[in-house]
Amino acid sequence: MAQFQEVTQKSMQHPKPKGLDLQYGTAGFRDNAQHLDHIMFRMGLLATLRSKKTKATIGVMVTASHNPEEDNGVKLIDPMGEMVTPAWEVYATQLANAEEEDLLTALKDIIEREGINLAEEANVFVGKDTRSSSASLSQAVLDGVSALGGHSKDYGLVTTPQLHYMVCCQNTQGRYGEATVEGYYNKLSQAFLQLTSDVPNRTDDQKHLVVDGANGIGALKIREMEGHIKKGLQISLFNDGTGGKLNYQCGADFVKVQQKAPADIKMNVGERCCSFDGDADRIVYYYSDTEGRFHLLDGDKIATLISTFLKELLTQAGLNLKIAVVQTAYANGSSTHYLEDTMKVIVRCTKTGVKHLHHAAQEFDIGVYFEANGHGTVLFSKAAEEKIQQLVDSSSSDERRSAAILLHNTVNLINQTVGDAISDMLIIEAILAIKGMTVQQWDAIYTDLPNRQLKVKVSDRRVIDTTDAERRTVSPAGLQGAIDSLVKKYRKARSFVRPSGTEDVVRVYAEAETQESADALANEVSLAVYRLAGGVGDEPKLLQ
Repeated sequence: MAQFQEVTQKSMQHPKPKGLDLQYGTAGFRDNAQHLDHIMFRMGLLATLRSKKTKATIGVMVTASHNPEEDNGVKLIDPMGEMVTPAWEVYATQLANAEEEDLLTALKDIIEREGINLAEEANVFVGKDTRSSSASLSQAVLDGVSALGGHSKDYGLVTTPQLHYMVCCQNTQGRYGEATVEGYYNKLSQAFLQLTSDVPNRTDDQKHLVVDGANGIGALKIREMEGHIKKGLQISLFNDGTGGKLNYQCGADFVKVQQKAPADIKMNVGERCCSFDGDADRIVYYYSDTEGRFHLLDGDKIATLISTFLKELLTQAGLNLKIAVVQTAYANGSSTHYLEDTMKVIVRCTKTGVKHLHHAAQEFDIGVYFEANGHGTVLFSKAAEEKIQQLVDSSSSDERRSAAILLHNTVNLINQTVGDAISDMLIIEAILAIKGMTVQQWDAIYTDLPNRQLKVKVSDRRVIDTTDAERRTVSPAGLQGAIDSLVKKYRKARSFVRPSGTEDVVRVYAEAETQESADALANEVSLAVYRLAGGVGDEPKLLQ
């Protein structure tokens, strides 16, 4: 077939290095940018097949998120703006790793398995982040799309969540919004300004927020959006990409892991600050107290703030909707206790990885999900949105209808397709304004239990098998018993271990009443992992 000839010819311009094998993981493909040209071309092919199969527009985002600048990566986006379905992750790996002479066989295998009609139209949206390698790599994606006769739209420089948003808008015929960057700004800014319009006498200080753009795409997009939201939010932007290096000593991942402010930000006491990651799908907040101590408000704190706000509005509106917070085992125990015991909110725990949280959140009328790293969003069921809209349109009592209007604007402000730093920042700012809360008052809702994360090198991470959303180990024999015994030594203690998804290390998490106890527990559990799971190198010492 002529299409396959075109694939063969164009593939020669994007040859695969012999023997290079990469896996499509939770965050798609990630590696040094030099290794990715053939991957990008082939993901263009795969996205075209996915579009033909679903009869919908598919997205391809070229980014490596919080990785160093020399890396790059690619993620596929399914029709409703969600991450690509797991079966197609397998196809992605299969296609990426096929040697040059086997590419057509791998391609035909997918076509046959999925019963794809090649005559079907295909549409693919492509976006990229600000890395120097992104231009040529996104071109390789476009080459892949055209090789199979697909139509493409190149959005150029966009955040990952913006591309997810565009795909959803396109496939809902504009019901979710307009599939343009300007449409995204308009929808979010109008919802934000309406949410905050009735808040009396906010001072410039209360409207002020310091934003660390991680020297990435989020900084560019905040600059573009500033004019839309300046009535309600005044932003001081640092690490805006004009001088510093992407993700270097800045960004959400740096702040979360290092537990300190980015290098180039001078924080005033009590000032609200937040950091995006490289592709603007994660956000964390922080501030410095009068004694110079750093306070981090991570995904757990964000989920608690948002779910508390939504639950109060549901009560005021008299709407009987089931709200739940979805967490992973990494969520701080204090947040779980507060949500379950004080707020009486359902808490569901899933395996690590946003796709698992997103899926679990879809089971509720309103599902709030955040990983501790600051990646998360809120999902509203169709039924929930309709009930809220009915109350907005009704002639109900003032209090009920006012709460419904706030809920309606909140729905419009949230990017339900994926975690979105810009959208999450605006909903947090709106909630703090509406409730008249300072960042310190938000932080004081509950106090995090001290915790420590370590990793242990092992010869084969597959010896660790887990159950109960990764909170307990099944193998190797004796490890869970050892962890249970160690946990009993400390007050308010908890610990779990899980294999890394990408390297031969076992990740260890421990929390306890004091930092000394958390550190000691993490160290002892690491030692148990080293001895029972085939540790490599010297026995573990506490890593700072």
